[in-house]
Amino acid sequence: MAVGILLVGGMGTRLMPLTRDTPKPMLPIAGLPVTEHQLITAKRAGITTIVLATSYLSEIFTPYFGDGSKWGMDVRYAVEETPLGTGGAIKNAATELNLPAGSDEPIVIFNGDVLSSHNLEKQIQEHIAHMADVTLHITHVSDARAYGCVPVDENGRVTAFLEKMDNPITNTINAGSYVFHPSVIDTIAANTVVSVERDVFPALVAAGKKVYGYVDDSYWLDIGTPRALLEGSRHFVGGDFKVSTSAEIADSAQLLNGTSVGDGCIIHENVVIGGSIISAGADIGQGSEVENSFIAPGSHIPAHSKIIGNYYSNELISPLNL
Repeated sequence: MAVGILLVGGMGTRLMPLTRDTPKPMLPIAGLPVTEHQLITAKRAGITTIVLATSYLSEIFTPYFGDGSKWGMDVRYAVEETPLGTGGAIKNAATELNLPAGSDEPIVIFNGDVLSSHNLEKQIQEHIAHMADVTLHITHVSDARAYGCVPVDENGRVTAFLEKMDNPITNTINAGSYVFHPSVIDTIAANTVVSVERDVFPALVAAGKKVYGYVDDSYWLDIGTPRALLEGSRHFVGGDFKVSTSAEIADSAQLLNGTSVGDGCIIHENVVIGGSIISAGADIGQGSEVENSFIAPGSHIPAHSKIIGNYYSNELISPLNL
């Protein structure tokens, strides 16, 4: 069995204004918050206890997820009063797991802004088989210049953590899902800003610790920009549209190109929506056209509006710069 920590404290600056009132991990992807997709992934891999490591707009998470019983899970919460980096957040959240001293139960770390379809259960199994200190999900990309790359040897052990470079020596990168032995968390200073990517992992490799890469090239996406968020939602919709059962859609409306429509939405006559995320409670007036846009919760769009590549709320209309 394994337990989990889900890092959901980031502000999502690159996603502004979408994250003005909603933390990035609570933005909808195919009708469900990003965090809910990750809980479903965790449960599928056998994880039933997970801590949400929150900070920015932390009060948004508890009303939605509660104690986790809706998902058959035990969901707990750790709130950072000031951001502590990925390592500090993990250290802070681990106290809520209440693991006994000397435990070797794997702790799975999820980054709250990464969507992945990789085989998490197999990643955990390989971690246990290798008796590893850390096992990272690693994936190939066509161009690693935008990322730090993570080379591995013929046995799958990580040999270095390299910063962004013009000529990367490999195209394998850190995909943001980790399995830790609890002893690794013991090495992280409490109440201190620490990065696992820049501080903890390189130190473990330098010390000869067992840091392995689990290579899986399944669908993977960092949802850190509006373009990526829309792309991820279209992928998980997997067709022309996905509509909440509580939404009202006029017969003459057209929903195209992976559009998702949230709870309680009303889509009126002759509306055309393509490749967009329509958040809960939105009302799209008749004859309107919405394309590659994010419609905020509770938005009321007047009849015959044309919204192309925009963030739209009742208070603000802003280009997404796709």
